[in-house]
Amino acid sequence: MSEPSELSTLRADWDARYRAAPLDAPVPAAVLRDYAHLLPAQGQALDLACGRGGNALFMAQQGLQVDAWDFSPVVIAQLQYVVRERHLDITPAVRDVLAHPPAALGYDVITVSYFLERALAPALIAALRPGGMLFYQTFGPVRINEHGPRNPAYRLEAGELLRMFAALSPRLYREEGRLDDSQQGLRGEVMFIGERPAIR
Repeated sequence: MSEPSELSTLRADWDARYRAAPLDAPVPAAVLRDYAHLLPAQGQALDLACGRGGNALFMAQQGLQVDAWDFSPVVIAQLQYVVRERHLDITPAVRDVLAHPPAALGYDVITVSYFLERALAPALIAALRPGGMLFYQTFGPVRINEHGPRNPAYRLEAGELLRMFAALSPRLYREEGRLDDSQQGLRGEVMFIGERPAIR
């Protein structure tokens, strides 16, 4: 069964972007890099909508077993090559996460960066094991510069991640908007780290 034409067009667009992009070393999202001390020493992690795998590579280097999913076959092929070359514990896979979200209680850590699909929030919460952590960073409601989407549908509303993941205990939330000097700090983006409460 063929996929809807809109999804097929979107996939082709991202495949073209990844083919044209320079193959420099991908970097993790700041919410993961700057708060790596909150990662468990071991466990199963998911880099959802992984792109070139900056989060996945970083988490594997921290000792986690990582699944890395994206709907672009081109970028997954690129990541598979890097994983083989570096002998890292990462399993890249082409996956439509809307049609096939992560299974319940499958992960100790989930990372999402620069991807917003509101309907996935309940599945992400359910996919965390008790004590599991969600690291999320994407574009906020205030567009400070040319970085990020112009369409507000692809940007968070004020405080939205806190509402979307209200079932998680917030461990970090940053949304600085236009306060004071907009040339410093976290501008145009929002960070959230939430923990699924442990069973007592």
